[in-house]
Amino acid sequence: MTTPLQKVCEKILNQIAPDAKRKRQIRSLAEKLRKKVEASAEKARIKAVVRVEGSVAKDTWLSREPDIDIFMQLPSSMSREEFEKTALKIAIEATAGCKQVERFAEHPYLEAFVDGVRVNIVPCYKVKRGQWRSATDRTPFHTDYVKTLLTPRLRDEVRLLKQFMKGVGVYGAEIKVGGFSGYLCELLILNYQSFTNVLNAAAIWKDGQVVDYGGFYKKKERELQLLFKDPLIIIDPVDKGRNAASAVRKERLDEFVAASRAFLQLPNTRFFNPPKTKPYQPREVAERMMNRDSSIVFVKFGRVNAVPDVLWGQLYRSQRALRNLLWQNDFRIIRDAVWSNENDINMFIFELEQLQLPAVKKHLGPPLDRQRECENFLQKHLNSAETFSGPMLEDGRWVVETRRKVLEADELLEQKLKIDGGRQVGVAEEIAKAIKENFEILTDDVILSLYRVNKAFAEFLTRYYEGRPSWLAKPLSRKSKR
Repeated sequence: MTTPLQKVCEKILNQIAPDAKRKRQIRSLAEKLRKKVEASAEKARIKAVVRVEGSVAKDTWLSREPDIDIFMQLPSSMSREEFEKTALKIAIEATAGCKQVERFAEHPYLEAFVDGVRVNIVPCYKVKRGQWRSATDRTPFHTDYVKTLLTPRLRDEVRLLKQFMKGVGVYGAEIKVGGFSGYLCELLILNYQSFTNVLNAAAIWKDGQVVDYGGFYKKKERELQLLFKDPLIIIDPVDKGRNAASAVRKERLDEFVAASRAFLQLPNTRFFNPPKTKPYQPREVAERMMNRDSSIVFVKFGRVNAVPDVLWGQLYRSQRALRNLLWQNDFRIIRDAVWSNENDINMFIFELEQLQLPAVKKHLGPPLDRQRECENFLQKHLNSAETFSGPMLEDGRWVVETRRKVLEADELLEQKLKIDGGRQVGVAEEIAKAIKENFEILTDDVILSLYRVNKAFAEFLTRYYEGRPSWLAKPLSRKSKR
């Protein structure tokens, strides 16, 4: 008898597994592009081995998203500067006339859209195994390794796992997502042998979970603990000194664990195909802001001179810096977020318990047994114009009630950002340049002017206020409709 879980998996697999005709189309396009890159390299008098890699080469791609990865293996004698410059030039020429986006991982590569298909043209060095000069040097070895082990059944299991991860929002190793790569999905399937086995295992994963498919560290747990400190450790069978899951952030891992448990409890296609976000009406957003009785501050600024992968790294770093600034000045943050259209609008969002603090603040001084520090404290605060009350003794130490320098969060942010774009408080360099050029601080429903005209931002803010992941049914009950 077919179980509800099996029925869901069969239905999804029928949607995502490419048929023979589609496979021929994509293989033909991939080979055509490979030859174009090869010809472009020859024209530039560069000796390159050009290969199709990734999910297309391993036949683990999804029918809806047939990304093609073309890798150029360049001579190891080539300098890093020449390697990056030459590879981009070759890729741009090979996809001339198509939409092109320069991307960046450890080094630049080109993303192009050819006949509606996303294509990544990536350089790597042609090296022997273990003699890596760049992170992408391992990819051809990954492809060769996985291809020899995946059976037709296991390829479909990989497809199910990929689509599940996409649906619950944890797929993608790029900085913006901080999730699972396609290669990780393949290693997990090889290790656990099926999609449902992966989910059953993930449902009981602990922080620091280890998956060592190659068996490099049997009875060497102490060595593992010294080598890796990540929340998830998946040993790369091509390079035992590398954690293939190092890009997976803790929050993405937690989401995958929680989604795995929820799906196993109540299998449903929404985990694979979440409903699209329907933005609230502006009046609904205004009502939610009012009902929460909190204050939300938006730091909005324009274009940042960085490719998307660098942009998101700098956005997250700057978000942490501004979060710390608010926290150090006693503003209690309920939640914070980052939004960007990766073009001309970037934004930090901080929801605070209150926008304005009282003028008075309690400041703890030294305990009485530190005589010198007590004398210095008294000298500083006894006749200070900033002192409201005290110094006074409380629980064996001096205490003073003093005046805060800044009372409002938006004023604090304005002060720190207008000087140097926030560099002094830890804002990343390219973000600070953009902020210094032009920025706005908007509070609460003032943001509705952007909300009304920008659908992507409206969807983001709607998801922010909904809070829960799309796969989490409401209510979570076995009587829920499948």
